[in-house]
Amino acid sequence: MRIALAQINSTIGDFFGNREKILAFTKKARDEQHADMVLFPELAVCGYPPMDLLDQDSFVEMNIRTLHMLQQELPHGIAVGLGFVNRNPIPQGKSLVNEYGVLLDGNLVFEQFKTLLPTYDVFDEARNFEPSRRVSIFKYKGERIGFAICEDVWRETDIPGTSYIRDPVRELLGLRISILCVPSASPYIAGKLKMRRALAERISIRGNIPLVYINAVGANDSILFDGRSFVIAPTAEAAKSASPNNYPVQLNAKAFAEDLATWDSSTPNPQPSTPNPNPNPNNNDDPFKVGLTRYELDMLEEGLVMGIRDYMAKCGFKRAHLGLSGGIDSALVAYLGVKAIGAEKIVCFSMPSRFSSQGSKDDAKELAENLGCRYEVLPIEPVFTSFLSTLGGVFENRPFDIAEENLQARIRGSLLMAYSNKFDSMLLTTGNKSELAMGYCTLYGDMNGALGAIGDLFKTEVFALCKRINERAIAADGKAIIPEAIITKPPSAELRPDQKDQDSLPPYEVLDEILKLYLFGNFSKDEIVKRGWDEELAGRIIRTVARSEFKRRQAPPVLKVSPRAFGMGRRMPIARSLYEIGERN
Repeated sequence: MRIALAQINSTIGDFFGNREKILAFTKKARDEQHADMVLFPELAVCGYPPMDLLDQDSFVEMNIRTLHMLQQELPHGIAVGLGFVNRNPIPQGKSLVNEYGVLLDGNLVFEQFKTLLPTYDVFDEARNFEPSRRVSIFKYKGERIGFAICEDVWRETDIPGTSYIRDPVRELLGLRISILCVPSASPYIAGKLKMRRALAERISIRGNIPLVYINAVGANDSILFDGRSFVIAPTAEAAKSASPNNYPVQLNAKAFAEDLATWDSSTPNPQPSTPNPNPNPNNNDDPFKVGLTRYELDMLEEGLVMGIRDYMAKCGFKRAHLGLSGGIDSALVAYLGVKAIGAEKIVCFSMPSRFSSQGSKDDAKELAENLGCRYEVLPIEPVFTSFLSTLGGVFENRPFDIAEENLQARIRGSLLMAYSNKFDSMLLTTGNKSELAMGYCTLYGDMNGALGAIGDLFKTEVFALCKRINERAIAADGKAIIPEAIITKPPSAELRPDQKDQDSLPPYEVLDEILKLYLFGNFSKDEIVKRGWDEELAGRIIRTVARSEFKRRQAPPVLKVSPRAFGMGRRMPIARSLYEIGERN
């Protein structure tokens, strides 16, 4: 049987556009790739995650109406699997279900509700959906096909704080399925493909069956979907040995792009796996070690570019701008923005003050020239001087401190937002995760904007990605894109004479390692100290992260690329006692 994997980029609530894509991909699967079945991702009809749109009855009704339209419009002669929101047919429990159905020749011939409803990280499905009470088999073209929807297979891994009673995969294998299909909306995080492939191998080995993984692609708000759908299937030698080498990847779909790829179950044609998956889905590497491989850095770049492009397109923006300080964070955001929407649609603003070094001004101009985007200079000194004069009386001749530093950032933020209002241009925020964690950022200043493009990258990852970008550029045409001085000079906000980030923060190589333990692993101070870190430093970092929560609550959304991003992925109270380090209010 020929199965087509249609990884499409659905827009939440765009029922017309999503329907048009489903129709177009289905026709191509049937007419050009001669597929017997085409599979779309989880909730492809409405987009994922719909969140509180599920509370709107009209939204649910449009799901159902779109499904009925597809029943009438889809071409005959091909089975079409797709995900949508439906009403719960059972009067008990939640009123909705996360459903995956198969349409064939104008009829809904198979239905499977999602069984395991995640409620961790960015997921909150149990809030709206009722879980499935049984699993079923779709018999088609001589195959017994089971559908496990996304989280239904992730029970196989150790998800912190989650323990499911049901095991949908085991139940399906008990029904003697011959193919397991996994329609998903599985968000991207760096290195996650390795976990997916390892998980699929383990299931395929256990059941000695092919596993077809169809994943969503595209960005919806903070969440990135990387696509990279695949098929893993046993070879003829599998019956003799349960080695992962006998369960090769037989199909790879594109990363961060829509794709239609077809697999023929009767003629396996293994493709190389990139990267080679770890046979253990619970990676043996230290999960709290900061550092990405070249491949992961390349994929990270592609994900961020897609995230900017999709966020702008789905929010209706056609152009963007940012402040270009001559530092590494704004340099990376400018590069990503240009790659996402083109140099002609990006404007970079240099806004020097009395503390801006000539080197930073020169570096910013050189970068803009390398990128080919428009570059404007708006000196803030006259405005800053005027503000200081106005505030002189109430400041009572107090010494220069953080108030004057933040004032400069807020002047810049106001100018950038004025440009946004005047030209309907989207302001890209340039702060990184290390700064957001420590509150090393200014509300209504450098935190202004519509999207935090690198807000889920630690500072060390910003450096690594910039170096990788230059490495590829030099290999391609012998010239770096990001000026070397931007990468090598000590980071500085340049808001006071001779200021350096390390005057206020620990070295980023140290800070990022401790932040990862605290943010990703939920480690206590004592647990961090047991790993060899200084007790006073660990306590200071934890205290600063907690006391900066009020800033992050007012920050723009960030593109999520880590196991735990600020925003949807980490919901913390603002007003609380710091029990972690023994402090009371």
